[in-house]
Amino acid sequence: MREIRVIGDPVLRTPAEPIGDFDRELRKLIDEMFQAMYAVDGVGLAGPQIGVSRRLFVYDISGRKGHMVNPVLTVDDPAPVMDEEGCLSVPDRTTRKPQYAQTPRASGVTVEGLDRLGRPLRVKARGSLARCFQHETDHLDGKLYIDHLSKEAARKIMLQA
Repeated sequence: MREIRVIGDPVLRTPAEPIGDFDRELRKLIDEMFQAMYAVDGVGLAGPQIGVSRRLFVYDISGRKGHMVNPVLTVDDPAPVMDEEGCLSVPDRTTRKPQYAQTPRASGVTVEGLDRLGRPLRVKARGSLARCFQHETDHLDGKLYIDHLSKEAARKIMLQA
């Protein structure tokens, strides 16, 4: 089982590389990512979170399950929505559970990319799915949800990480 990388690991702050080979290894990686995500009760997981600096994420949230290779996110509705957000890679050092904070995200997004066989995918999202897509795409760009918080809120989380 792949280990979830936590804040402090440089892979989480490094932009991920595009995927070019749609082979058996990629399909195995996607399956392993779902396995790792479910093992820790996550709803989304990006390649860098398991130490693989590749542009790929998986998700299973609000009745929607899938994966996206080489995703490109477009904001359709920039109106900010505040809601609780946490991250498997930013756990509380005592409980090892994600720390949550009210985090602003755009209301609506579209993500375009490829599936495990290299076929085009396009998903429009609002609500928790839109939040998930923004969160996972951030991981691929070397960003964490705490980067969207006030300095004070981010500091509070970092002190417990």
